[in-house]
Formats: sequence, structure tokens, C-alpha cells
Amino acid sequence: MNENSKFFLNKKILIYGLGKSGNSSFKFLKKKNKVFLFDDNRGFTFKRIYKRNLISLNQIKKIKFDSIILSPGIDINNCKLKEFLKKNIKIVFTDLDVFYSFNKNLSITITGTNGKSTTCQLLYQVLKKQKLDVRLGGNIGYPILSIKNLSKKTILVIEASSYQLEYSKLFRSKYSVILNISPDHLERHKTMKRYIISKFKLIKNQDLNSFAFVNKGDKNIQNYIKKNKFKSKIIKVDTKLKKSFLNNLKNEYFLTLSNQENLSFIIEIAKKLRVHKKDLISAVRTFKGLDYRQQIVHKNKDFTIINDSKSTSYSSSIEMLKKNENIYWILGGIPKKGDRLDLSKKYFHRIKAFMFGSNKKKFFFDLKNKIRIKRFSNLEKAFYQVLQDIKNDSTKKKLILFSPAAASFDSYKNFEDRGKHFNKLIKKYLW
Repeated sequence: MNENSKFFLNKKILIYGLGKSGNSSFKFLKKKNKVFLFDDNRGFTFKRIYKRNLISLNQIKKIKFDSIILSPGIDINNCKLKEFLKKNIKIVFTDLDVFYSFNKNLSITITGTNGKSTTCQLLYQVLKKQKLDVRLGGNIGYPILSIKNLSKKTILVIEASSYQLEYSKLFRSKYSVILNISPDHLERHKTMKRYIISKFKLIKNQDLNSFAFVNKGDKNIQNYIKKNKFKSKIIKVDTKLKKSFLNNLKNEYFLTLSNQENLSFIIEIAKKLRVHKKDLISAVRTFKGLDYRQQIVHKNKDFTIINDSKSTSYSSSIEMLKKNENIYWILGGIPKKGDRLDLSKKYFHRIKAFMFGSNKKKFFFDLKNKIRIKRFSNLEKAFYQVLQDIKNDSTKKKLILFSPAAASFDSYKNFEDRGKHFNKLIKKYLW
């Protein structure tokens, strides 16, 4: 517990949004505060423990809250409490703030547009190999306030999204990481400037004894650093790794530049934490990646299938599209505002695009006269056609790439649901 704990002790607190984050915030705060709950989805079947704490829109206006804990999924500009939140913006906090106010653990917080979850998981496994007491939490799927039995020696590896960072006020991390920044979530942040500012809040909040690891080759990151001053020590990470080092790893997962970029950050962080080189190499060699992130799910003598359902923008699909193979690219979903396909013409002739879903206009506009395109109403029809077309391809290197480059919410709950469906289609047609 530190000097900021007073913000969340013996207070009247409103938790807005009852997903994973809101649920963990409620369980953490309810014993020492008077906690009220609200969710835009009133038709949701709430657990019994919630019911006595749920309040209506009219009740909210009559209570003077000390703080409001906002779940990451709540957009202040597009929610039922829009005006109320704007009037009370000074008392809006996140679960990261609550966590920081009660804990002084060493934390390594990772953000960026692409590669956050993979980098967090890899770092977690490296530190585990070193036999350290390390926990994984945040946006990766384990709400930070759900982590229990922490000791003074516990190291927290935290994935932070721009949504969490945007409204945080207290949170601070000893080690902060910004992997990369490209257009994303602009439907919420509205401009690239605001999106970049939300990411850099992670570094802005650091003190003189902290370290910030940033991508040396990312223009958005480097331009922002040039125009601003920071208290922490900035470490510019060179993401180009030596071939001899990569060959020694004997792990094909790190053949792509994006995964090499993630690894380069791990190496620099490991140096600061004095991780033994043998433990680092051992953890990296056995790392298999996370599901639905450039994951090889089928391979035979004719072709390879990669499930990259996590891809929600062009930037997250680019590296796979540069592979030296004939690529059957399956994409579709809800395109990101302001997204651009920054791919050189030299790759176009090797790619065939199979678009699915109802939001095809944006993709068609971006790809027409560049890449051969076929359009389908759903994923299954697109995949089936790929299997038919590939039969007539006599080249040796062929890749079926499921990398949607778009959000999944038009047809699926999330990217995991979309990834699972794709794997079921593989079993249906190939096994």
C-alpha cells in the first residue's frame, strides 16, 4: 500500500462496465468501500453478488462519487453516461490506477499497436526460466486486480492498451515498453495524435529511476520523443537481430521480422534485469507463440496454413504478406479507420485476396488494381474457394494466410472466436 491508496479506501466508488476488468475491480474494492455498479447492457444477466450494488441512471445523478473506475471497453464519447463522465473526468480512474495505489511491486508494462501479448508472454517465460516470482496480467486476459498472493519480490508483466492508459492518472511502471505505433483504434481516439499521446502516457508518468524501451526505427515514436521531454531514461531498441543469433535459436517462430522485433525488446529488458543468457536462449528456443497469432496450424507437402486471426489491421498482416511464397490471403471484418496498406508493389503479383463478410468496400478500394480479389459472403465460402484454387497451383511454396486485417465484431465475439472457427473449417475440409 502506498500514498495513493487513500483514493480507494472508505470511498463511494462507481464501477462502470462489468466485463472482466469491472468484475475484478468490484471484488477488489467492495470490502473497503461503498461500491456502486453500472453497465450499459441492462439486459445482461448479472451475478447475484452484483444485484444489490447495481444502480440506475437516475440514481447515479443523485450520488456524489469519490471516484469512477472505467472499464477499458467504455468509450467516454459513446456511452450512456457520456455527459456524466465528462463532468466528472477528474475522478475517472482505471483498474491500473487501483492496482498501483495498493502495490509497490516491480512492474514491466508493455504497450504498442502490434505484438503486445506475444512480447508479454515471451518475457514471462524468460523470467520464469530464471526462477523469478513473475505474474502476467492486464490486457492479455488476466485483469490486473485478479492477481493474488503478491510478495515484495513479485515481478508484474503487464500488457496495457491505449484504452487503459488514456484515462489512467496514477499508474506508473518501473520499466515501460512501446513496441511500435501505427494507425489503430482511431474510431475511438479520433486522431493519430491522440492515439500516440495515450501510448506515451506510460512513459510520461515515469520518474527519474525508471527506464523506457522504445522502437528505434518507428517514426511515430521517434518523432514524439524529439518533441517532448521525459524524466525516465530512454533506451532506443534496435530491432534488427544478427542472423547468427537467430540461427542459433533454432525456432522458426522468429523467422518473421515482427517476431524478431518482439524478441529484440526481450533481449534489452533481460540485460537490465540481469537474466542469464542461457535462460534467455532456453526460453526463446521453446517458445511456441500464442494461439491465433501467426500460428502454423496445418502443414503438408503442398502448402502451409497460418491462423493469424489476431490481425485487426493491415500493419499486423504486412510481415506475413512479404513472405516469399504464393499467398492466398483471407481477410475481412470491420476495417480500422485510417488504416493503410503500406506494402511495396513487388509483393503484389504473389498475393491473391479472398475477402469475406459485409464490410468489403474499404478492402476492395484499397486492393483493386493491386492484388487479385475474390469476394465472399462468409469465411467458410472464402476458405473453401481457396482450397479449390490451390489445387491448380503447381508452385512449390504456397501459403494460406488467414490474417483478417480487421476487427471481428461483425460476425464473431472476438478474434479468439474467429480463430477457433477457422480451425474448425480446417478440420472439416482437410481432416
